[in-house]
Amino acid sequence: MKIDFKEILKKIPSALKETLDTILFVLIAVIVIRFFIGELRWIPSGSMHPTLIEGDRLFVEKLSKPVRAPQRGDILVFYPPDEPLRKDFFSIISRLTGILCKDVAFIKRIVGMPGDKLEIKVEGDEYFVYINDEKLNEPYILSKTDWMPCRDDMYCGPFVVPDDNYFMMGDNRGNSQDSRFWGFLPQNRIIGRAVFVFWPPQRAQKLTR
Repeated sequence: MKIDFKEILKKIPSALKETLDTILFVLIAVIVIRFFIGELRWIPSGSMHPTLIEGDRLFVEKLSKPVRAPQRGDILVFYPPDEPLRKDFFSIISRLTGILCKDVAFIKRIVGMPGDKLEIKVEGDEYFVYINDEKLNEPYILSKTDWMPCRDDMYCGPFVVPDDNYFMMGDNRGNSQDSRFWGFLPQNRIIGRAVFVFWPPQRAQKLTR
């Protein structure tokens, strides 16, 4: 039996058709904005203290992704490499629109760039990141002493960050599940770059490296 979609459309009341057209337009607009321009995110944990705190609302931009490579110090939102992304139709649509999306996303800062030699060292009671044998200046971290001690099963170096990968760390080094635990972040897992906090108003700020 052949279904005549044109006849079915003719029988749909004009008001309902208008509503369906509006819903479709909004969904397409949301997908275009989220995919090409940016999206809003909120901070659920304390891994980026003191830069970001629980409840902060962020704008995550995507305009620069095709033209500007990520840089050291950028704060990125990304899908962790050990978290599988569901590929069924409804999961893809929810990811594109943000509606009922259940995919886990992290927010951390780029510490190691592709090709960097990286090592975490202890000096006295303070921890430091060395990049290419030079101590990295990190004024944004919460504490130089409140860190998770390196273990044999952690990524503390020395190693070279692979091409098209990044080494990500939270600013709260004592409470952050980051690259020290799950390794390098492939570039294709990046969602976008956090550029400013817009809510609450007293926390509004541009995020800098």
